[in-house]
Amino acid sequence: MKVTIENKKGLNKDLKVFVDKKTLEGHLNNKYDEISKTVHLKGFRPGKVPKEVIKRQFGKAIFGEVLDKVLKDTSTKALTENKIKPAGQPKIDLKTYGEDKDLEYIISVTELPKIDLKSIESIKVDEYEVKIDSKEVDKRISEIAKNQKNFIQVDPAKVANDGDLVIFDYKATVDGKNFKGSEGKNTQLELGKDLFIKGFDKQLLKSKKDEIINVEVNLPENFPEKELVGKKAVFVCKITAVKKPKEVKVDDEFAKNLGAKDLKDLKVLLEKQINEEYKNSLNLLSKKQILDQIEKYKVDEIPENLVKEEIKILSHGFKEEEANKKQKEFEKKAKQRIKVGLILNEFGEQNKIKVEENEIQGEIQKQLRTMPGQEKFLMEYYQKNPTAVTSLRGTIYEDKIISHIKLKANVTKKQLTKSEAEKLLKEENERQMKQHQHDHSHDHDHSNDKKSKTLKKATSPQTSKTTVKKTSKTKKVSKK
Repeated sequence: MKVTIENKKGLNKDLKVFVDKKTLEGHLNNKYDEISKTVHLKGFRPGKVPKEVIKRQFGKAIFGEVLDKVLKDTSTKALTENKIKPAGQPKIDLKTYGEDKDLEYIISVTELPKIDLKSIESIKVDEYEVKIDSKEVDKRISEIAKNQKNFIQVDPAKVANDGDLVIFDYKATVDGKNFKGSEGKNTQLELGKDLFIKGFDKQLLKSKKDEIINVEVNLPENFPEKELVGKKAVFVCKITAVKKPKEVKVDDEFAKNLGAKDLKDLKVLLEKQINEEYKNSLNLLSKKQILDQIEKYKVDEIPENLVKEEIKILSHGFKEEEANKKQKEFEKKAKQRIKVGLILNEFGEQNKIKVEENEIQGEIQKQLRTMPGQEKFLMEYYQKNPTAVTSLRGTIYEDKIISHIKLKANVTKKQLTKSEAEKLLKEENERQMKQHQHDHSHDHDHSNDKKSKTLKKATSPQTSKTTVKKTSKTKKVSKK
């Protein structure tokens, strides 16, 4: 194989590749030998079909397969040996090819620019830690205890008030007729929370055991029987019990019921939990600091093909006229995104950062734990959408890169109180809201899921995919 570089224009290059006919012939003979062992043809024993017969029947298809493999292997080798990292898919233009002919083709490729990472150590980043006051922990315990009310039976003559638990059986009708799900037994409602049907609770106030109450409500929009939505329903409720809340005693037994060893251990666990809640949000601030500084780095040239792809993503959802007006804005944003992606990619490659399969599965399992009842739906989503897994891989890859940059960056550790952390996060949210209003755009910033394709591509195996332009059509060979 001979490779010469032609028409070098910035990041765009044409590579002329020459493969002599003897090499091609060798690949063809290997393929014929492989097929002869498995092909079944009438009148011939398995493995005994002459090469000439196979060639006569399958010659064009076999040549097509061999040509595709030779193009893939030689183009990948040509790019690797010349240290060219493609930005997007290279294109192949066949000049000469065929049996008993030399193979000659042109690879047109846009390569990724060279990135200088020397200044990465000059990045300044704040790393936050929240100091949780013991009063905050006690407040959280008090809230948990309040939500874990114990209800006790009271004198049947006692009436139900806000905060009490009313237990009842009911039969409901619309226009005097029963409907699906119109009966219920041992229904429990904590009055004042309005969790059943809007306005239902209030009509059970002052009720008592064995009393029958007619409750009239309009059925809500999310009611399963759509034809009844908005209609007035009458619920005939027989009160079977009224229970009053009993204050939960906060002690070691209470803590054990929550999975802790004792009350002291529960306080330690809750302090960590509260800290973790703020840590995740504050880590996003640190990440944004890093990305904002990387955005200011200089990259001499951005691949135009990547810019065009990114503009398509940014303009998605806009009407053509509006998208045309925002073209310069989209182009500027696209270049920023790609530049950040290229720099992060280079850092990831130089530091041999990879995403392992178990890390992806671990992240999916983490998401499953936050969506109880929807586990099957989420698993099917990832199984049926490879692009979603690619996007998840890209997110994990970016987070690993950011964590690695922090190790080399100039880090200032800051300890905050809970109120200081809340103020900082509130200010950042307000700043983002103003920025969003200023942009008038459906687009998210680079810290969100809808990120540049540049970073996502870097998480895939570094094999060269090519678009081939040729005149003949090829088909696969049946080996049966």
